[in-house]
Order: sequence, then structure tokens, then C-alpha cells
Amino acid sequence: MSIPPPVSPMLAIQGAIRALLVADSELQSLGVAVYDYLPETVPYPFIVIGEATEVPANAHDRFGWETVPTLHVWDKRQGFKRVLQIGGRLTALLDHQPLRVPGYDHIVTRFEVAQPLTDPEPPGDIRHLVHRYRVLTAQPR
Repeated sequence: MSIPPPVSPMLAIQGAIRALLVADSELQSLGVAVYDYLPETVPYPFIVIGEATEVPANAHDRFGWETVPTLHVWDKRQGFKRVLQIGGRLTALLDHQPLRVPGYDHIVTRFEVAQPLTDPEPPGDIRHLVHRYRVLTAQPR
């Protein structure tokens, strides 16, 4: 019996993260929308599921992956308070929490890095928080 060729879980992880975030009542109460692309005009605050990297993390008996998706939180406010609150909620939802990734065994999701930024364009009132997570998955047993 041969093992089927590996298929990247990147799209399944993106869908799993999006489903988790749009279903969260706390993010909904803050008025946070979640996108994997950005329509021309959207109200702040919002989250964009952005780029990702992926490397193999194979085991002896199956294929595995380490996928690092980047989440971007955007807000148009002075100060970082709200983007950091949203970032805190992202970490509460994802870091070391179960994630339902259809077609794959989810092993763990770990918070990796956060970086708050200010958009340099005047008037300087747009805040951007970059969050990355490392998601380990494997072929189902």
C-alpha cells in the first residue's frame, strides 16, 4: 500500500481560522469583520487573513506540515488599545487551542509573534497589528 502524495493544508487552515474568528461572539461585539481579501471600502476594525509560509514536518509514518499564517488587525484610532485587545482575543482563540482543520490531524497551534505598527501616512491614525501563529498538522491516521 502506498501513501498518497501530500497535499498542502494551507487552504484548509485558512478556512478553519476564518470559521473560528467569524463565529466568535467577542470579536462580533467589537464589530470586527474577517477577510481573506480586502474589499475596496470596509469599516474599521477588521482582520485580514494574509500570507503564510509552510515547511514539511514529516513523521516516520505520515506527512506533516508547519504552516505559519499571518493575521493582520487594522483599526483607525489613535493608540493601540483596541488592536491589542483584538490581538489578545486572537491569541486566546488560537494559541494551544484545538482547531478543526478538515482533512488533517491538527496537532497544535502556537502563538509566534506580534508586532504593532502605525501607518506612516498622515494623519497617522491607522493602527496595524501583525500576528503570526505556527500550526502543526499531519495526514490523518
